[in-house]
Amino acid sequence: MTADAGRAKLTVLIPAGNEERHIADCIASGRFADEVLVVLDAASSDRTREIAGRQADRVLVHEYVNSAAQKNWAIPQAAHPWVLVIDSDERVTPELRDDILAVLRADGPHDGYRIHRLNHFMGRPIRGCGWQRDDVLRLFRRDRGRYEDKHVHADIVFPDGEPATVGRLDGKFLHYTFESFDQYIGKFFRYTAWAGEDRATRTPSVGWRHLALRPAWRFFRQYILFSGWRDGKAGFVICMMASWSVFLKYARVWERRERERREKKPQ
Repeated sequence: MTADAGRAKLTVLIPAGNEERHIADCIASGRFADEVLVVLDAASSDRTREIAGRQADRVLVHEYVNSAAQKNWAIPQAAHPWVLVIDSDERVTPELRDDILAVLRADGPHDGYRIHRLNHFMGRPIRGCGWQRDDVLRLFRRDRGRYEDKHVHADIVFPDGEPATVGRLDGKFLHYTFESFDQYIGKFFRYTAWAGEDRATRTPSVGWRHLALRPAWRFFRQYILFSGWRDGKAGFVICMMASWSVFLKYARVWERRERERREKKPQ
């Protein structure tokens, strides 16, 4: 790496918890960085820590509250001025690696960079369902970027200093999002519970449009407008699950409002 001797340095940050299936390949895809830092959920009970300890530069353990809080705790632990966040079920492609190294050689010019993900469902790449529009802000200056205070789908923001600029890289992550329904169901219920908590702060009451129309619209948008039909049965299943997640999110808010109403009712 003589030609890169003067480039800005990079920490790859990998949040992980019970990811023994994925962690070795994830770390290997990020080994071009100057540091690979794995932040392990304190509740992890499989071999993730053992495997990461053999391959990563550092493994830290921290109690997990939600994804954004875990990453915000981890970002200041990075040793270098640029940070690339990789989830355990993601891989850096050679094309993406080369794009990132080009950014580091120039030390910018932007403060953060969005990266598209090529999502896989049960071993096959998905080209429609809205997944083709999936991009995430994952490469950023350590001292500027932080995650939004949200339970799910939090993005990087730049709260301090001069206005930030954000670019976009051509290379992609490979994202192995779904292996089986058994693996998916636990994650599904956790995420809809967290999404319900986020939504409850912005939705004072839940009506039929939330419980019926919005799930139906989500299916129509992803299956028809975003070409989920092109992915065959897999596309249909993905769009149905997306619709169900919208329903369950609002059903959880409805449950909360009903509980609050009962508690306020005079005995």
